[in-house]
Amino acid sequence: MDVARMTDLFKAHMNPGQLHFMKLLGFHKIKVERAEGMYYIDQTGRKILDFFGGFGSLAFGHNHPRLLAARQKFQEENRHEIAIAFMSQYQAALTHNLAACSPGDLDMVFLGSSGSEAMEAAVKVAERAAGPKKPKIVYAENSFHGKTKGVLSITDGSLYRGDFRLVDNTVRVPFGDIDAIERAFRSDPAIGTIVLETVQGGGGIITAPTAFWQKLRALCDRYGVLWVADEVQCGYGRTGRFYAFEHHGVVPDVTALAKSLGGGKTAMGAMIARREVFMKAYGTPKSAMIHAPATFGGMGEACITSIEALNVLYDEKLIENAADTGAYLLERLESLHAKYPKIIKDIRGQGLMVGLEFQDFSQTLPMVLRPMVAMLDDKLKGSLSGFVGALLLRDYDVLVAFTEYNRNVIRLEPPLICSRENVDTFIAALDALLGRGIVAIVKDFVKSQMG
Repeated sequence: MDVARMTDLFKAHMNPGQLHFMKLLGFHKIKVERAEGMYYIDQTGRKILDFFGGFGSLAFGHNHPRLLAARQKFQEENRHEIAIAFMSQYQAALTHNLAACSPGDLDMVFLGSSGSEAMEAAVKVAERAAGPKKPKIVYAENSFHGKTKGVLSITDGSLYRGDFRLVDNTVRVPFGDIDAIERAFRSDPAIGTIVLETVQGGGGIITAPTAFWQKLRALCDRYGVLWVADEVQCGYGRTGRFYAFEHHGVVPDVTALAKSLGGGKTAMGAMIARREVFMKAYGTPKSAMIHAPATFGGMGEACITSIEALNVLYDEKLIENAADTGAYLLERLESLHAKYPKIIKDIRGQGLMVGLEFQDFSQTLPMVLRPMVAMLDDKLKGSLSGFVGALLLRDYDVLVAFTEYNRNVIRLEPPLICSRENVDTFIAALDALLGRGIVAIVKDFVKSQMG
């Protein structure tokens, strides 16, 4: 199938509106033929360095040989995929391993197929355990927890919320504002759960200090509120610890993983809860089936893929590599920040979850032009990051991602196999591009749209 035919089918059967944005970025011209390690390979044999990483779903890069071998062995031995009527040895082993990787008494696991499903399970187990007198859920500004209707109610984005009728037992607070959270807890005894991303991905790679998380744990204990830590994007070693919350010496009541949990080869999500919380929610025969696994939750090959992925994560010391290479990436980006202060506003993140924020468009221009253009900054938000992302792909064979809420931010979540050499390649490309200057970048982007 050539690119033209793919485009026709995309418009006819998938999402015609999305194609508009793909064309702006130049993504519509590429047909990925295969992928290996840190690279996509397109229809011309061109290698594209992947600093996007599928929003954190490709910890092992593309087609890690150990994961391919495990899946092939499973198939060759005609192992069973679906064992709803029976216990599955694959589910049993994976849940045991996830509990072993989790701190404290996070040891009860629900397996699903996506981050949204894992977060739905997390919110439901917390609400059940909190009880009918404490049904309200606190969530944060600029949060993203999924697009299914339950977690959409605690996803703070008008674009995704659309005109859907969502649940109304929610309370919204600023992210990282411990005083606002305490006021909410104190004023409303019906609050039973708080749900927070440990690192806000869609919000622009936003973190909170250790003091915040430690005070949050203490507040939850004081007011009898269950803390759900959404680690779907920031967990699984990405920040240099298995869970991002481990940097702060605290343990939530419930957490969720997905993305790289399936090794980039299968769809896998997991909710992990403290045993006490899980048993309050589903601990009797009468309540056990309220949120039992779905048909495709914990399929055989998906489980063994995830088991082997955990083995690779630790055998190849990828968590340590995320910490070390991530620190090197931040260091190199900070040098570019110092070199291009009128273009780059901020560098932030931890491990291999990094945000590169550009200045508003007016701030990149000569002083005489700034007052006129500043009135358009809101409408132009995201234009510079889009220009840079498109030109990095077109001229330097580098793929990056963007963020949902702060469109001035480029999101960097390369696979955890990323090396310093890969970082150097990316930095050299970004340096060369920014060195053209804003006027040239805009002209080059406009030319790319006319070609």
